[in-house]
Amino acid sequence: MLPYPHGVGSHAEYVTGPARAFTHKPAGIDHLQAGALPLAALTAYQALVETADVRPGQRVLIHAAAGGVGHLAVQIAKARGARVIGTASAAKHEFLRELGADEVIDYRSVDFTEAVRDVDVVLDPIAGETRTRSLNVLRPGGTLVSLKPGAAPDDEERAAQLGVRLKLMLVEADHAGMKAIAELAETGGLRAHIEATFPLAEAAEAHALGETNRTTGRSSWSSRATTPRDPTTARARIGSDRSVG
Repeated sequence: MLPYPHGVGSHAEYVTGPARAFTHKPAGIDHLQAGALPLAALTAYQALVETADVRPGQRVLIHAAAGGVGHLAVQIAKARGARVIGTASAAKHEFLRELGADEVIDYRSVDFTEAVRDVDVVLDPIAGETRTRSLNVLRPGGTLVSLKPGAAPDDEERAAQLGVRLKLMLVEADHAGMKAIAELAETGGLRAHIEATFPLAEAAEAHALGETNRTTGRSSWSSRATTPRDPTTARARIGSDRSVG
């Protein structure tokens, strides 16, 4: 993964970067899979493994669990032996169960704060009200990892009152983390779901699709692709996403 958020031009067929940003592609996955994993999987890995130190038997709540980071986080948490609870729209629940989620919550019809309690770790890629309310479902000593860094004095004060940890995190290029992700992918424990593939010339449309927060898994692009691969004609030429779930 190139240094983020100050990368050096990943929208290209060839790039250069520091050695710590790279690891060998697992032989058992194709280049499209290899390209879809680094940013999202490293984000999930650093949040769950390096920041929250998820351990076997712990209960982990993952918001936007069907999204780009979320669906990989589900797999990483399961690989760590955790019991995984995911929030997503009802249409994506079967997808999450296939990934190994133990419980699923329809965030559109169910208040997650009433459906779950005493979790050890919350992974929150949404922030705002979701982050604030998620503090209330943690057990004392639990950890909430927010992927939207920014000033959160009220949430930090509330976390201290509840006796829980609030960690704000932004992914960083890391060779050891990339190697761990590659090993997990090689053994079949981690796979990106790619909902749509775009030609490199339509990278802007892929980004627009991602910003609508409705796709399942990842959007990707390839210098060899000649036409967009659905989803629903790029959500009617942009009514959709990559990230929320």
